[in-house]
Amino acid sequence: MSANSTSLRHVVLFAFKETASAEDVDAVVADFATLPQAIPGIVSYEWGTNVSPEGLNDGFTHCFTLTFARAEDRDAYLVHPAHERFVGTLGKSLARSLVVDYWTQ
Repeated sequence: MSANSTSLRHVVLFAFKETASAEDVDAVVADFATLPQAIPGIVSYEWGTNVSPEGLNDGFTHCFTLTFARAEDRDAYLVHPAHERFVGTLGKSLARSLVVDYWTQ
């Protein structure tokens, strides 16, 4: 990418149900991590758990960030069978999600 180009970030926050076990949460994290290898167009992927001391996370504990070079790549990711399969597995463990996409400045 040139110095003038930007990246599209797809930020996903998860809040898990109180009934979700550590194994359930670990399975979601591991499953999410398979998507970059399965879906073309993902430039980078990272994740982590909330460590903010501010207490403003509103129950969201896990953050996943995917980077795309083009909106078309993000759009293809959203409807890709691997992504749809992953989303279909979340109902057992996930209480809420929050998704924000933005172009880097």
